[in-house]
Amino acid sequence: MKHLALSFSVACMLAIGMPAAAQSYAELADQALEAIARDSLEQAERLIRLALKTDPANQHNALLFSNLATIQRAQGRYEQALENYTFALNMMPEAVPILLNRATLYMEMGRDRHALADYTLVLDLQPHNREALLMRAYLRMQARQYKEAHADYDTLLRVAPGDFKARLGLATLLQDEGKRQEALSLLDKMIAEQGVQPDSADVADCALLYTARAGVYQGLGQAEAALLDLEEAVRLDPALPDVYLMRSRLYLSQGKKREARQDVEKAIELGVPVSEVYDLLQQCR
Repeated sequence: MKHLALSFSVACMLAIGMPAAAQSYAELADQALEAIARDSLEQAERLIRLALKTDPANQHNALLFSNLATIQRAQGRYEQALENYTFALNMMPEAVPILLNRATLYMEMGRDRHALADYTLVLDLQPHNREALLMRAYLRMQARQYKEAHADYDTLLRVAPGDFKARLGLATLLQDEGKRQEALSLLDKMIAEQGVQPDSADVADCALLYTARAGVYQGLGQAEAALLDLEEAVRLDPALPDVYLMRSRLYLSQGKKREARQDVEKAIELGVPVSEVYDLLQQCR
């Protein structure tokens, strides 16, 4: 993302041909791009700020503010990043890449309503923007706006019928609505399409499908079928902590505390904070 944003700003300046007096502005922006490529974010920020001071009225400053925000977001400086994305959008209110970046930042900050508003702005400008449709559908689903989420998934699947994330999201939505048989049918179809021996590039997606179907089976009260799917998910991708936590809860429902504890400990090993699973650990005693 950040590489693309800064490349775009430089390309714009080169395309229009900048006057000699303003050449240092382009040079500073270009040097910032090089610094980002080296992952020297502090240097890149310094260079962008110098470029902004060199020509405060330059029409491309919106892109520099956006690049600066992307750097700050990567460093976890969310409030500063938000301020600079907003500066950029004040100058270029219909810049879709910047709107998408700010929406993602809002989600990282837990400000879902603001993210939803930005995705809606994007879709006002580009009704078939796949990223905005996918993320707005997800946010609407989280807010239990099921009818609206369906509308976004339907639009996205008309634009891109094979979109994996849209189909998986729709299956999750159907499960949340209590339409488990419909969710199961969709996931069965997607798993069959992946084939018995998926390519290495598809293994992670297959693991997600088996995990999702395990959740449907669990909702249907079919614990053994759910466990079989979770075992397959672990075989395909052993690094998914949510799989171990789901299996741990299933083991607990069967009274298998030792196996349940092993799975919780594996999830912790994979990065889940102990504080988030403390209650589950206590149940495994």
